[in-house]
Amino acid sequence: MSGNFFEMPDAITRIFDFAYYQLENNPLDNCLNFKNKGDWEPISTKTFIQKANNVSSSLLALGIKPNDKIAVITENNNPNWHILDIGILQIGAQNVPLYATLSENDYAYILNHSDSKYCFVSSNELYEKVKSVMDKTQLKNVFSLEELATDYGWSSFLELGKNTDHHLKIDKLKASIKPDDLATIIYTSGTTGTPKGVMLSHKNIVFTVFAIEQRLNLQRGNNKIISYLPICHIFERSAFYYNLYMSVQVYFAESIEQIGDTIKEVKPDYLAVVPRLLEKIYDKIVDKGSNLKGLKKSLFFWALELGENYKPYHLNGSFYHFKLKIARKIIFKKWKEALGNNLQFMISGSAPLQPKLIRVFTAAGIPIFEGYGMTESSPAGTLNDERNKGLKIGSVGKPLKGIEVKIANDGEILMKGDNIMLGYFKNKELTDETIIDNYLHTGDIGEIDEQGFLSITGRKKEMFKTSGGKYIAPAVLESEFKQSRFIEQIMVVGENEKMPAAIIQLNFEFIAEWAKRHQLKIENYHSNEKVIARIQKEIDFYNNRFGKWEKIKKFELTPDEWTIDDGLLTPTLKIKRNNIRDKYNNLYQKIYNQ
Repeated sequence: MSGNFFEMPDAITRIFDFAYYQLENNPLDNCLNFKNKGDWEPISTKTFIQKANNVSSSLLALGIKPNDKIAVITENNNPNWHILDIGILQIGAQNVPLYATLSENDYAYILNHSDSKYCFVSSNELYEKVKSVMDKTQLKNVFSLEELATDYGWSSFLELGKNTDHHLKIDKLKASIKPDDLATIIYTSGTTGTPKGVMLSHKNIVFTVFAIEQRLNLQRGNNKIISYLPICHIFERSAFYYNLYMSVQVYFAESIEQIGDTIKEVKPDYLAVVPRLLEKIYDKIVDKGSNLKGLKKSLFFWALELGENYKPYHLNGSFYHFKLKIARKIIFKKWKEALGNNLQFMISGSAPLQPKLIRVFTAAGIPIFEGYGMTESSPAGTLNDERNKGLKIGSVGKPLKGIEVKIANDGEILMKGDNIMLGYFKNKELTDETIIDNYLHTGDIGEIDEQGFLSITGRKKEMFKTSGGKYIAPAVLESEFKQSRFIEQIMVVGENEKMPAAIIQLNFEFIAEWAKRHQLKIENYHSNEKVIARIQKEIDFYNNRFGKWEKIKKFELTPDEWTIDDGLLTPTLKIKRNNIRDKYNNLYQKIYNQ
């Protein structure tokens, strides 16, 4: 199944062209916006490009040449990351973004493997971390993205290029860069294994931006977006280039913890989300509804139930939509207000999303368009769209234009198009195993229905067999069980064992409220008999949706929270299976050896 090839605008063939396109066609006074002492401070399109040229000058002064690698590590998204990015790309060098949560060993490995010459960091803590492993790498120096009164601060770096006029050289280098040239190497943190350096070209990412622009119904100009997902992840990064192209004002969130306040303040027109964040937003809304009294509470849960039964394109009939109109006026209106009141839609990617959430939010007038892709596909693949019957809840949409998706004999999803990576850096063997006859072998298992919608049914490497020979797709089970307000995270286990089981992290906040409501004094939730009995009820309820061989027969609760910092979650909040299994091996043994 394929989309037709489409032409990209001649004005944009390399990533940095997006910034110049905005300057020429729809320049903004507040292109990038960041918090400075509590107030939003804007950076215009013109200033953005001037600063990017300053960056290029300083890099040239340091002796940077085409194909040199520059590593960038940041905790929170900020304008200087993007200024640096354009400054690197337009002189033919490559940006190598790294997650701030990596260990020192991972930094040493990636910085060395990528041949990075310089590294930029967003804090002193990261500066010290990189400095401590510098002797194991080819780094010449480390600079900060922060304005510091030091010789490695952002201002000091920008000063390096001010003594010589590099404009002619920058223009010459810009003109020499071809669409097929390497733009970035993104090391996938992954849920298992050693980081792999995914090589993406300018063409890969430019193609993705135009493919997404054709699928999303967003008008150019006067729109706002919040940048908060990790910028080293290709999902957020491609979104930024899309925003540049569409002249969307970008507001940088101070932190993911304050995202709710930032949404109310900025009032964004659309949001890119990952499933875990959406689940948390939904849980907070439901918690508020649970604390209502009398008629208000009844109306809230009436509207919620109505939303859970939502079907697009008026398939529920006119009486349903009459009730939905009432629900939107008295209940869902408040949801929209809490999310800034301007949200036209949300895009979800990175992991499977519960269909219930798509139904409820779309019923509330905030449609969620779930898509599918991966770092290796820049990250384009498929995306839902309300227009032309292009939305099917429970699917990840149809392929974007110019991308072909098909299913191999063993169920694996294969993808082909200008979005597919150049390969893995310094790993031809793995590249040749992953891209065969121009098709990317995604490692995901899926199905395509008669209308052309793709559904993901599992991850090839995560699927396992029990000792009885039955296949289990853990991600499908986990997505269902996470609908429980008692369960924050869950990992299904049982490879080569007699039955599937689960290791569970409780939603400690909700459990505390539940205990208070039932007047229970509980010291250790994970070992309390009443808590365990209550979780068993949840497991029994969701088990009914699965075949006998798939049902979770036993579970154990972890005493602590799973976090990015302790290496149990990826920066996009997906579970790291090997790490969780290692950390809670005692619970695993308890399940299977008792």
